Amino acid sequence: MEIILGEDDRIEWALKAFRRKLAKSGILAEVKRRRHYLKPSVAKAVKAAEARRRRRKAARRSEG
Repeated sequence: MEIILGEDDRIEWALKAFRRKLAKSGILAEVKRRRHYLKPSVAKAVKAAEARRRRRKAARRSEG
């Protein structure tokens, strides 16, 4: 993953662009998720809880 800077580009801009690209790719979230081992049953429960959370959020958005 790389950010190409021009002559007059700022480091702050490059860092912001890099962080945005990193977040969009999901690499950092994957590293955090794999930091500790999760038993398959726990991983399944976490995945189901995240899905429920997403469904509730989508339902709230469609109502209002």
